[in-house]
Amino acid sequence: MNIQRSFAQEQGHPSTGKGTLYIVGTPIGNLEDMTFRAIRVLREADWIAAEDTRQTRKLLTHYDIQGRLVSYHEHNKQASGSELIAKLLAGQSVALVSDAGMPAISDPGEDLVRLAIDQAIPVVPVPGPSASISALVISGLPTAQFRFAGFLPREKKKCKQVLQELANEKATLIVYEAPHRVKSTISMMLEVWGDRRLALIRELTKRYEEAARGMLSELLAHLEDYPPKGEYCLVVEGATVSAVSEATTWWSSLSIAEHVQHYELQGVPRKEALKKAAVDRGVPKREIYNQLI
Repeated sequence: MNIQRSFAQEQGHPSTGKGTLYIVGTPIGNLEDMTFRAIRVLREADWIAAEDTRQTRKLLTHYDIQGRLVSYHEHNKQASGSELIAKLLAGQSVALVSDAGMPAISDPGEDLVRLAIDQAIPVVPVPGPSASISALVISGLPTAQFRFAGFLPREKKKCKQVLQELANEKATLIVYEAPHRVKSTISMMLEVWGDRRLALIRELTKRYEEAARGMLSELLAHLEDYPPKGEYCLVVEGATVSAVSEATTWWSSLSIAEHVQHYELQGVPRKEALKKAAVDRGVPKREIYNQLI
């Protein structure tokens, strides 16, 4: 068990001698979207760990912040992470920022947070802009329940598998996508999920911010006339009750062997096919295996 009291020192409790790791949200486009607190924390931090120091330097210059920058990204996270933890254990504070938005969401900041927690180093969020939440609230789709899926796998087979796993999700789905892949991703969603409502949102908070709302099929056709530009956030309607019901009963007329074979014919390895059939039927995988011996 790990219990953190983020502001214990301010409440008169003794110091642990360790520094604090601040997870600082930064603008996703418009530089005016910085909070007063974020600016103060970046000014006071001993170190600022940045995904791209060149990009972060622009932000710091804009707000006249004279912070000591250190690089922390996917390709150096092991070495740089150890160095940052050493600084924190020595009592120095570190402010972690990403290129845009909240760190530790679809980026290596997640690993640094875990390392800090393992060393009982306080981890404090300094909330800021989030592309996923910003897109969700202007999508026009239900916001009571949503699921953030981040970036889908690049390999077509793995991407399709993830979409199949999400097919019965009733919550609104949020996906990030690069411009050169957005058409193929929407096409695959249409193939796996059928037609659903989609809010296709790009360039959030920037000059060319745009939200296109319609069905998957409509927006796929729209992209043929207007080639994708900029980074995209796809907010997709979750599965309807009728769709989930249909999806959960399609196999009812199949024998267990036919059920497993159905997945194998789709290229799914036998071990995984057994597992998927077991999940469909709500029984242990061993029960499916024993039936086929």
